[in-house]
Amino acid sequence: MSLPVQPAPWSGPSPLPGRTTPAEGCPRARAGAAGLSLGGGRTACAEAREFTERVLGDWELDHLLDDALTVVSELVANAVLHGPAGDAGGGVESELLLRLKRRPAHLMCAVTDRGEALPRPGREGASLEEGGRGLIIVEALSQHWGWTRCNPVGKTVWAMLPTEART
Repeated sequence: MSLPVQPAPWSGPSPLPGRTTPAEGCPRARAGAAGLSLGGGRTACAEAREFTERVLGDWELDHLLDDALTVVSELVANAVLHGPAGDAGGGVESELLLRLKRRPAHLMCAVTDRGEALPRPGREGASLEEGGRGLIIVEALSQHWGWTRCNPVGKTVWAMLPTEART
């Protein structure tokens, strides 16, 4: 398994902005960039999947839907579990930012959180462990993945999916 490249090509956001509007009301979604602010609670993954499905439909990238939903779910779940709230025992919801960016050859999926812990893929061969496979799945589905530190705190974990349909 290869380690992610650092520095990353994603020039993600630094501070997290306020909640954005859903894709159908977001003119930027049609222009090739869409973002959604999420709470770090139990509904974050479901909200992220719903948003991703709407945006990819708007961008006519339905052929990427299964892979994109899986990647986004894994990135958001990792941010919830290993972000500042997860590190503190889960008592406080943290704020996350999901960004989708359409480029000519790929779709960039990125999740920003305020956590300082860097992403680490699970150990290969640890098939009986309950967790630790999320970034292995992200790596398997994406062309590239990696992370970027945000200033002053936090990180963005990103993955690039090819936009061409697989043959």
